[in-house]
Amino acid sequence: MTESTPGPAATATTLNDRIAQRVRDLRASRGLSLDALATHCGVSRSMISLIERGESSPTAVLLEKLATGLGVPLASLFDQAEPVASPVSRLADQLQWRDPHSGYVRRNVSPGGAISPIQIVEVNFPPKARVTYETGAREPRIHQQVWVLEGRIEVTVGDDLHRLDAGDCLALTLDHPMSYHNPTRKSARYAVVITTAPTSWR
Repeated sequence: MTESTPGPAATATTLNDRIAQRVRDLRASRGLSLDALATHCGVSRSMISLIERGESSPTAVLLEKLATGLGVPLASLFDQAEPVASPVSRLADQLQWRDPHSGYVRRNVSPGGAISPIQIVEVNFPPKARVTYETGAREPRIHQQVWVLEGRIEVTVGDDLHRLDAGDCLALTLDHPMSYHNPTRKSARYAVVITTAPTSWR
């Protein structure tokens, strides 16, 4: 008997459930009510409730607001509730998530858990796509480096525009509004390397 591979719908459901569990756990660990988190991150209480029940397919922009309110990188919202303590992350186990608004596809590359303070995400960015994050300062500070692997992207951090071609790498801190844009007619692919300082919340 051949084992079947989950289709896109099943994968989306699995990821929505994972995000739901992760948001619930992070909110509980911080002692935040739904109302308190809603006020803190600018997302309505009803929307957070839908996300925590796995009944919504949130956009990357919405999840970034939640991540800011919870003080974690966006990539952390895709972590497993009970991560496997293994130093190896197999490609076959790295679930992909598609932003329903821009169509960009992200994949958490790094092993889950507290094995390393570094997280690596790979993003496939469609032609002409744009994503704008209302990112604000967080505690602890979150640092990123964006390394373009294929194509071209434009990254705006605050008032600064950075045009990046394949091989270019941009270092930044998540404390300003920012946007990603693919100005070309070809897909782009880039890696995001993320690190944070230790915090008592984890």
